[in-house]
Amino acid sequence: MRGDVATKTDMRETKGFLMLQGAKVTSSFRDTLFDAANRAGMTPNEFVLQAAAEKLAASGRHFSGLFNPGDIVVRN
Repeated sequence: MRGDVATKTDMRETKGFLMLQGAKVTSSFRDTLFDAANRAGMTPNEFVLQAAAEKLAASGRHFSGLFNPGDIVVRN
């Protein structure tokens, strides 16, 4: 299976909540994160989760997608 194509089985995967606790970061990091997320048309949470998913996929972890099956494309 290619990383950019969801299978029929993946399309039926259920979704679940991800409850994260607040983290203290420097104000310059927070400002940069919010600016980058805004420029990407995402919420800061979506932006951070997208970055984490890309890192997991790049390290060889397998999952059907982040928000929907097939929405993460692994680039080698």
